[in-house]
Amino acid sequence: MTQTLDPALRAAEWEQWRAANERRRQDPYGYLAYRAVHFLEREPQTFPGVPGVWTTGPEGPVVELGEGESLRVEGTERRGGHTFGPVREREFRWAAETGDVVLELSRRGGRDLLRPLDPTYPLRADYVETPAYAYDPAWIRPAVFERYPQGRPHQVRAAVEGIEHTHEAVGEVVLTVDGNEHRLVVFGRDDDSDLGILLFREATSGITTYAASRSLALPLPNAGESDLVVDFNRAGNLQCAYTDHAPCPLAPAQNHLPFAVEAGEQIPVLRGGREAVR
Repeated sequence: MTQTLDPALRAAEWEQWRAANERRRQDPYGYLAYRAVHFLEREPQTFPGVPGVWTTGPEGPVVELGEGESLRVEGTERRGGHTFGPVREREFRWAAETGDVVLELSRRGGRDLLRPLDPTYPLRADYVETPAYAYDPAWIRPAVFERYPQGRPHQVRAAVEGIEHTHEAVGEVVLTVDGNEHRLVVFGRDDDSDLGILLFREATSGITTYAASRSLALPLPNAGESDLVVDFNRAGNLQCAYTDHAPCPLAPAQNHLPFAVEAGEQIPVLRGGREAVR
């Protein structure tokens, strides 16, 4: 969705952004349906509720299905062995189905993962809403984007132990708040070179907002330009704010802000007044 400079239109677009986020969370096969995260290895493994014996290697994940076991792959019932092929880094591949459960293959930090998406997983039923701070034009801040001459590999920790991400840093946002300058590293997006991703923490993290990392998509200026508008009202939650089964990248130390950003999405709420992953 294109962001405009008109305050009234910005507020309306923010409402649409919020509604779209909630619709995605209600999807029966969205990230609230992740039942587990399984690391695939060269050694054969079995997983609860997942047919077959699983391995991975140069040819990608492989499953060997036992007597009476089957999986639907691309609409066809498969028995015996099946090789899924190499998985790309940060890919989300709906690889197979067993009953109403979708088996997703992905790769994070060079490790192949298997995650069952189960529409009956209790987290979906328990989820109530993601509250947010009221839209506030004061949190739309002018900034400067300093683009790197070329992308720089940047290692960042993940929300799931055993994974370390490598993202391409494309530049830095220079932001002045209360007379103090802050320089925040911006990562490129695999699917859109016109957008950057700002992962950050600040003084509300772990209090009213998810502790580990907040995420903000930034429309990057054209080559040769540097002016940038940072709309903190669009600060959203990563998947790991909801589920322990999402290996999201965490905010690098450089992006820890010393002040409170009282804008954007807050800690999700579950039934019974409980909070999701804090």
